[in-house]
Parts: sequence; structure tokens; C-alpha cells
Amino acid sequence: MEPKLYVGNLSYSVTEEELREYFAQAGTVKSVALIRDRDTGRSKGFAFVEYETDEEAQKAISMFNGTELHERTLTVNQARPREERPFGGGYRRDAGGGGRNQRSGGRRRSNW
Repeated sequence: MEPKLYVGNLSYSVTEEELREYFAQAGTVKSVALIRDRDTGRSKGFAFVEYETDEEAQKAISMFNGTELHERTLTVNQARPREERPFGGGYRRDAGGGGRNQRSGGRRRSNW
């Protein structure tokens, strides 16, 4: 098991320091990454916590999954490897979508 955990359903008010202190109860926390919206800077409600060992990470899952922090029930499990995403964030210029003169599903009517 990789010693990196996903922590979900976080309150938007929780800080990285609070997470570090909370999760340190299970072992040595190597890093905490609270994920934020790049435009607003507001928390997205999830984070990644990395431990020194697999044993500490497993202990943290057992200790904290389903517990409450800031009146929110946490989801704590092993983080999945990051997936590669296509460049551009998913928007494709050639994805269709219809033009100005297309009405009712793209069919043209001569009596319009």
C-alpha cells in the first residue's frame, strides 16, 4: 500500500495545519495537501495526507474513516494514482454543438 491517503468530505473551513495535527495521532505525517480552487482559493473539500510508512497510513484509515471533524463525517482511504488528463481541460472545439441556423435538433425547415 502507498502511504498516501485521500481525505474527503472536509469542511471548507479546515486548514492544512489542523489536518496535520489531527492525522499525526496515527503516525508521522510527511505532507498534507489541501486541494483548493485555483480561481477562488477556496477549499474543494478534500485533501491528501502522506505518511512515512504503510503501517501508519493503514492505522490512519482505521482510526479516521467515518469520524467527524468540523461536524463533517470524513472519508479516508488510500489515494489512487493520479490520472493523466488531456490538454485543455476537456473542451474540444470540434465537439459539435450546432450552429446559429440549426433549430429543433439541427434539422433545417424551409418554412421558418
